[in-house]
Amino acid sequence: MSQTNILLQTGTNELEVVEFYIDEEGYRGHYGVNVAKVLEIIRMQQVTAIPQMRHPSVMGAFPHRDGRVVPLVDLAIYLGKKRIEKEPCKIIVTEFNQVITAFMVSGVNRIHRISWQEVEAPGAFLQHTSGSSITGVLRLEGRVVFLLDMESIVGDLDPKLAIRFDNIAQATKDSNRTFTVLHCDDSNNVRSLVKKLMENSGSFKVIQVNNGQDAWDKLTQWEREIAESGEPITNYVQAVITDIEMPKMDGLTLCRKIKETPSLRVLPVALFSSLITDKLEHKGETVGADAQFAKPDLQELSAKIIDLINKGSSEKAPIPIQE
Repeated sequence: MSQTNILLQTGTNELEVVEFYIDEEGYRGHYGVNVAKVLEIIRMQQVTAIPQMRHPSVMGAFPHRDGRVVPLVDLAIYLGKKRIEKEPCKIIVTEFNQVITAFMVSGVNRIHRISWQEVEAPGAFLQHTSGSSITGVLRLEGRVVFLLDMESIVGDLDPKLAIRFDNIAQATKDSNRTFTVLHCDDSNNVRSLVKKLMENSGSFKVIQVNNGQDAWDKLTQWEREIAESGEPITNYVQAVITDIEMPKMDGLTLCRKIKETPSLRVLPVALFSSLITDKLEHKGETVGADAQFAKPDLQELSAKIIDLINKGSSEKAPIPIQE
């Protein structure tokens, strides 16, 4: 399994998961990562130590085939596991948030194609005991597989790559208008940062949900209300911002459903995800996304949403704005 080449149709609410494992004394822990984040799976490489690396799980770095130097993380050490050697280790090379990182694991099982409806959100206890490193739980062939929040792990190892917005307090109101935005993300941290960023500008009221299904339920509730009142959907909400990877319904499926619904398609939809890369951007275009942002790129989010709303209002009937 040296290269991941499996392609999914876009907007079908499916994903493919690479299942891998970490061997401990008397126990094998099973974990997973979205195939879309995996560049390749390779044998152990010769690693050069990185001076003054602050986290013990970072073993060093090795040259990648594209010429870049890639840091290697011992995932067992990061997760606080005492890995034992039963077989030669494997390296999973990933790319997300426009950064390439490699993770050493005991071995790799296989790739599973599943529905996002099969992904369970981790409970509060699991989140606490895992240090918020688990983003979902799967039950596959009698095994419990934990989907790891690789973005959180990389952000913890290198704070420069974490999702943050250092100048929130300096944000200024764009105009005398206030726009209502529906924001959908399963990360508490991301929801908090986006809400703070956008509402501190004074230009937005942000309504938040934590998965695509909840967002769709909210939109269809508004749709039923506008069917009775004859009002446009823009009386309730003017734009949607959504993550891609979420339990129950992913952001690509949510975007497709919005754009296929006549009364909702006027809403600009922005994808805000670690999966926004040059190689995967076509997926958002396929489902009709109006804008796409890699997750560290919080600074441009507010301005782009206002541009999209204003562009839509100039091409269609004026949008009633909530004060």
